[in-house]
Amino acid sequence: MNTVPVTDAWLPQVNRVVATLVELVREMQATDHEAVVIHPGQFGTRFCPSHIGIDLAVFPGCALSRLLNAARFDAIHLATERSQGWATGRHCLSRQLLFPPPFRTSSPKS
Repeated sequence: MNTVPVTDAWLPQVNRVVATLVELVREMQATDHEAVVIHPGQFGTRFCPSHIGIDLAVFPGCALSRLLNAARFDAIHLATERSQGWATGRHCLSRQLLFPPPFRTSSPKS
């Protein structure tokens, strides 16, 4: 199975999201699955003022769509809901692709 994890948090960042995704990719590869991670280092970034040490992709929509179109995947894993997560959601909706929403710790405000 080929999976594309899309994340706004990736190496060299050190946090629980990155540690979990690195372990996920390691386990997938150990079981002969392929994971092509789309991460902020593939885009122009700006620092996130509310999270020191985290850079977010700036307007990743077109470049992210190109990467997704080039990847032959069976599933998309939407790991975070910042700029790349939003762009991935738009890409999937415009192509009628199913994708799981990222984990929320609280419900959105109405």
